[in-house]
Formats: sequence, structure tokens, C-alpha cells
Amino acid sequence: MASLEVEIAGIRLKNPVMPASGAYEYSEERKSFFSPGELGAIINKTIFLEKRIGNPPPRIVETPCGMLNAIGIPTGGIEDFIETQLPKMESFGVPIIASVAGNSIEDFLEVSERVAETGKVSFIELNLSCPNLSEGIEWARDRKQLFSVIERVKASVDIPIIAKLSPMVSDVAEMAAVSEDAGADAVALINTYKGMVIDIEEKKPLLGNLTGGLSGPAIHPLAVYAVFSSYRKIKIPIIGIGGIASWSNAVEMILAGATAVGIGMYNFVNPMVMKEVIEGISNYLDDNGFNSVKEIVGLAHRLG
Repeated sequence: MASLEVEIAGIRLKNPVMPASGAYEYSEERKSFFSPGELGAIINKTIFLEKRIGNPPPRIVETPCGMLNAIGIPTGGIEDFIETQLPKMESFGVPIIASVAGNSIEDFLEVSERVAETGKVSFIELNLSCPNLSEGIEWARDRKQLFSVIERVKASVDIPIIAKLSPMVSDVAEMAAVSEDAGADAVALINTYKGMVIDIEEKKPLLGNLTGGLSGPAIHPLAVYAVFSSYRKIKIPIIGIGGIASWSNAVEMILAGATAVGIGMYNFVNPMVMKEVIEGISNYLDDNGFNSVKEIVGLAHRLG
């Protein structure tokens, strides 16, 4: 049987499969399907320093081959994460990625430092698709502020940093290169695309926030391209996220250059999808004569 083990910033993951942030609840009900301990890593829903209630409803709407969400990152804040969420996540015995965000660099620094001080987290994911409160622009859409926030957080904590980037830029590969230059240990590609649905009977946007983030199979080819193009520009590992609904989608991401994959929206459709993806990758490697998943990372570049 081929090895599924991968490594990101010196930390071993027993397989390359993990949830995308905000798309998986660590509940007792989930355990009835499979244990999160079977995953390569686990991640929380993004937390801010302070409590947030999120956006007004409606927050979710189904679209062809996808979903728009405008949940608005509700969170209990850093205290709630450390006291209630982190102990539950730690019980599964796999590397923990703490997804954090902030309205300012100071927010990012404080929440990242508080998380690192617990000694229980393997990675910090900087969710850089939220806006800088003072500038009104998403961190990941401005080269200077993207570089600055990553550089400052990297200097303030001693655990690996993952930069989760927005696709809403002219060239996501260039922003991945900026992230690497700033000191990121890995990048997560991609976050959702901004979209809208209009209720033709009410003649107004359906979502309470007007716009939402599009995820699901509709964005998968766009995410594969983001991974493929970024792999050509950077040396740090890539976590491929976007529209993965099956093991074959995950293999496609890995061939494009992803060391690991994050599964988001499809967890709501099929609660077994991540387990099926792990098994499917294993079978693919065996059927094609590979000894390790590492052998196929970026293979499309060498054979294309």
C-alpha cells in the first residue's frame, strides 16, 4: 500500500486530506460517520480576537453546482476558542491548524500570539480574505499589506504560518509569491469567489449581506488553475481548496501542485466525502504503481 504521508513545514500529516475552515463541525454526530482523527489535519472556523455575530440572514443560498454563503464569520472570540474548541480538537490526536483573522495587524498579532502560547497548535492559518478595517480592502488584495501582515505575524510566533489567499485578484500566483517572500511557510488556495443571487419575485438580492462567497464544484477548475500557476512560482507547500467533491478532484489538485487538500462545501452534501477521498487517493496510487503520494505532487508539470 502506498504511503499517504505528507509534510508541511517539517510537520508530518498522515494523509493529505483536511477540512476547509468553517466547513466541518467537530460534533458527536460527525463521529458516527468517521473520526476526525482519521484526517491529516483539522482546522477550526476562523476566529477573531473578539466575539462576532456574523451577517444578517438569509446567509446561504444554493446555486448551480455550488453554494453562496454570507455567514460573516461569527465567532466566540479567542477566549472561547482556547477554552472550549481547542480541547475538543486536541482530543483527536492530529495536527491542528488554527484559522485566525483580524481587522488590523495588531488584531492578527494578538490572536496569533494567544493561539501560539497554548502550545497545542501545529499551524496558524491567516485568513486574509477579510478586510483591513482601516483601509477597507481585503488583506490578500493589496501586495504591501499582504506582505506586512504575514511578515509581522511570522516574526511574532514560532509555529508555521499558512497564508489563505483570495482568488479575487488579477494574479493569485503573484500574491502567493508575495506570501512566500514575506515568510509564509505554506499557502492555502483558494478562498471563495464573490457572487450574488437575485430573487426575481422580490426583485432584490436574496442574501442578507447582498453578496456571498461562491464555493463548490463550480469553482473547482478555477482553483486547480490557481494551484497549478502558483506551483510554478513558489517553493513552499500549497494546500489546494476549492470545489473538491471526490477523490478524483483531490488527485487533480495534487497533480497540479498541492501537497495537501482542503474540502469545504461538499462536506454538507456528503458527510463521508473526506474519508472517501483518503481511500480514493490510496487506491489511485496503488492502481498506478506509485509508492507515495509525494511522487504525484506537481506531476502534471513534468508530464504536461
